[in-house]
Formats: sequence, structure tokens, C-alpha cells
Amino acid sequence: MTDAHTDEVQRAARKKRVQRLKKIIVITLVTAILFPTVLSIFLFMKTVRLERQIDELKQMILSQSSKVSQTDSTDVKQPEQLPEEKLDEAKPEESITDGETAENRKVYLTFDDGPSIYTDEILDILKEYDVKATFFVVGREGTKYEEMYKRIAEEGHTIGMHSYSHKYSEIYESKESFAEDVNRLHTYLYNLTGVDSRFYRFPGGSSNTVSKIEMATFIDYLKEENITYFDWNISSGDASGGGLSVEQIVDNCTENVENYNNAVILLHDSKEKRTTVEALPLVIEKILTLDNTQIVPITDDTEAVQHRKK
Repeated sequence: MTDAHTDEVQRAARKKRVQRLKKIIVITLVTAILFPTVLSIFLFMKTVRLERQIDELKQMILSQSSKVSQTDSTDVKQPEQLPEEKLDEAKPEESITDGETAENRKVYLTFDDGPSIYTDEILDILKEYDVKATFFVVGREGTKYEEMYKRIAEEGHTIGMHSYSHKYSEIYESKESFAEDVNRLHTYLYNLTGVDSRFYRFPGGSSNTVSKIEMATFIDYLKEENITYFDWNISSGDASGGGLSVEQIVDNCTENVENYNNAVILLHDSKEKRTTVEALPLVIEKILTLDNTQIVPITDDTEAVQHRKK
């Protein structure tokens, strides 16, 4: 074999090695470029999938929280609430005309939906100012609630009925279901406190638009049972879900009091209404500064404020 042939073989071998090395380098470079890209795409898809799962879990948690928020520690459902515009869409026509002044104006602080975690605090505030109120209560069982019903009665406040279940779909299903609910609450309160309650406030008021049965049916039933129903002519606004400030509640409760000889103020006693409790002392103080004005509980002599007579 000649030297020339040997050199040519060696050159061919080197060329193959160089080509193989180039391929390795190209493959390495392509891999180095593509791998992070593929990995990024994979991680992105994984992240999107995880975020979707997290969102689903959040929705499940929120759903469970919503269910829990409708119950208190004893699994008693909170009263159903109507939008504020439905709660306060009708007003009685009686009011003081321009130029008139009230003689012995009476203001009635009325609390719906209790007892609640704030009932004792509300009672403490009323006791501090030596004023009496009216509590339109719902049915709650358990020792802590029983003590609250008793305290309301023992401290001279009026106990009115606001339905046992506060479930609109059940209460307003028929005259029979309404009567059953009223009687259940009346019996419960009488056995517990000895109070023969003769006052009622419809869930949502007598002007509510929830009941598919004419409200006159239920009004007639209460009349047959010698029970007087009360609506309101002043709303604190705390029934709305927006969470009013203390200042807004105070203004809502007091700015129109002087327009009425008998001012019935709607407030709520429930665990969602902390600002109502905080506003109460200011509401009382402001009302008590008015001339010829006193805060009193609803009695048999109280002129009923009703959004509708029939």
C-alpha cells in the first residue's frame, strides 16, 4: 500500500469523524434549544391544569362556606333575606305634614330575625339607656337561645313573632303551612317564656313580592287569631347585603323620625349585622334628643303601621 493511498484513507476517516462530531454538536444544540421549550410548554400546561383544579377547589370551598354561613353553631339556618328594595317598597301614608309638630311622639325600635350572637349585647345597650324595644323573633332551639328569649321577656321588651322557620317557600306555600308555622312559634314562645304573643311581622313585610298567594289570605288568618301584624315606616337599611356603615345606619334610622307621630324602625338582630349593634347607641342618643319623643315597645295600644290593610 502506497503512502498516498494511506493518506487518503486517513483523510477519509478524519472527515467521517468530523461529520460525526458535527452531527453530535448539532443534535446537542437542537436538544439544548428544544428541551427547555418543550419543558416550558409541559410546565405551562401543568400550571394551567393545576390552576383549574385550584379554582374548582375554591368554588367547592366557597359553596361549602356559603352553606355553613347559613347556619349557626347549632346548625340552625339563618333567616332568608329579601333584597332591600323588596323589603321596603311600600310605606304607610300617615306622616306629619309641614308645619305640624308631634305631641308625645313614639318611636319603636324593632329587631327582626333574632335571637343571635348579638342579642345579649343589644339587650345590654337597651338596658344601659333604659329603653324598651320589640323583638320579632324566629324559632331557635337550644339552651343559649332559650335564655335569650327569657331575658327579652324578663327585661320588659315585647316579643313578637317573625315566623318559626323564616323560609319563604314553606311559610307562604299555603294558608295551612302559614298557620302551622305561626302556631309552632307561638306555642314555643308561650311554653318557654309564658308570653302569649299577639304581634307578628311577615318575613319580607306584608308588601313582599315573594309570596305567590295573595297576602290578604295570611292577613285574614292573623285577624281571625286576634294577632296584629306590624310593618315599618323607617328602615335602617341593614337588610341589604352590602353592609352599611354605622353612620349610614344612624342616618337611615333618624333622619325621618320627625315625620311621624309613630315611627316604627326596622332593624335586624343577626350575626351578619355587627354594624347595627355598633350603631344602636348612636341611634338611641339621637332620638332621645328630639322634643316630645320617647322610645317604647309595641303594646296592645300601639297604632299598627301596615303597608297594606288587605
